[in-house]
Amino acid sequence: MISKEDGFTLLESLFVLSVFLIIASVSSILLKSQFLTLEKQQFISQLKADLLYGQQYALSHQVLITVHILPEENFYYLREGYNKGFLIERDIPDTITIMEGTMKLFFSFHPDGNINRFGSFIIMVDEVRYKMTFLIGKGRFYVAKA
Repeated sequence: MISKEDGFTLLESLFVLSVFLIIASVSSILLKSQFLTLEKQQFISQLKADLLYGQQYALSHQVLITVHILPEENFYYLREGYNKGFLIERDIPDTITIMEGTMKLFFSFHPDGNINRFGSFIIMVDEVRYKMTFLIGKGRFYVAKA
């Protein structure tokens, strides 16, 4: 008996490889835009969660928590008092811009949970403008499209 072994030719292998590479490159392009969209949405949620954490930390530990947003350096931090180490330090993505509104980008939560100043600042995500507003009284805040 004579057995005949068949295999793929070089041309067939190159064709399959090129189809695979085309599909992989198209999917990576589509995933990159999804990643950027999720990163922008996640930043506002993370900022809100960090501010709530800072407020709750001030209440539970009876300390002053300072919040400083540095848009020029693309990061913000929360710190216990003025001279202690960082409680939270996060980067701001390059696609997001934070600007002062009626409120400075440096404020603090008192040990009773109140904020030392009230007002709002602007968060620009691409062409969408959000306003983060801090209310007078108990330090409550919310984010809305402006």
